Amino acid sequence: MKILVAIKQVPERDAAVRVGADGRSIDEGDASWTINEPDAYALEEALQLKERDNEQGNPSGKPAEVVVLCAGPERAASTIREALAKGADRAIHIVTADEGEGSLAARDTLGVAGLLADAARGEAADLILTGLQSDDLGAGQTGVVMAELLGVPHATLIMQVQRVGESAGQQVSGEARIRVKRELEDGWFQHVEMPLPALLTIQSGGNRLRYATLMGIKKAKTKETRAVEAAAAGAGVAEIVRVYPPEKVKRTEMLTGSAEEVAAQMVERLREAGIRVRD
Repeated sequence: MKILVAIKQVPERDAAVRVGADGRSIDEGDASWTINEPDAYALEEALQLKERDNEQGNPSGKPAEVVVLCAGPERAASTIREALAKGADRAIHIVTADEGEGSLAARDTLGVAGLLADAARGEAADLILTGLQSDDLGAGQTGVVMAELLGVPHATLIMQVQRVGESAGQQVSGEARIRVKRELEDGWFQHVEMPLPALLTIQSGGNRLRYATLMGIKKAKTKETRAVEAAAAGAGVAEIVRVYPPEKVKRTEMLTGSAEEVAAQMVERLREAGIRVRD
């Protein structure tokens, strides 16, 4: 099984974020960078699938392979090396400009998904994993748009992936299929069986993330990273109009009336805030 994992380099969560001079972007001057957390869970899911596949024997006779795919400027190489150190076999770096029209930030979801899809076509992967969303923009669209561009089935909010027949350790003949566990609302889950090739967007928290070992860091230096130039950015279908910090507003509202009336008003306010209140 060949598994392709799309990852993104994002600012550290505790990094000081400042709005750029244009008012439509983030000032990246002093930012420190790391792998997008949901993408780290996608990578962990891929590595566990690879380990189980190699332990139980692949029907094709070929060892399972995890290939990392990352679009971004030269600095994204550090995030790619981290993924290789954790156990990915090789990587593809779609090199974009640091800033300006050719940068990753200047491309909308369709533009970024197009870059990833173009690189993925040449790999003919059995399974493509992405994080559910990015920590910086949080649109949650890149994975599903990529699936549409590739013409493969997809599922979102995935907590667990298992090859059909894997639990029994049996060899599965015919069409390769997987069974996935999707997280729904209010503690509900959905189990879906789907054919391969497919694309899944992985939810955070499904597995415990591994650390890169010293041996893994050493091996990462010898693993292949193929750099390809990003295609020119086309006309976007979405535009960021303004970036600004959340506005903090303090407001006090006095509730009046009898105890029963005040209690009813409090319950109504809690429900408006999305908090479930038992009748």
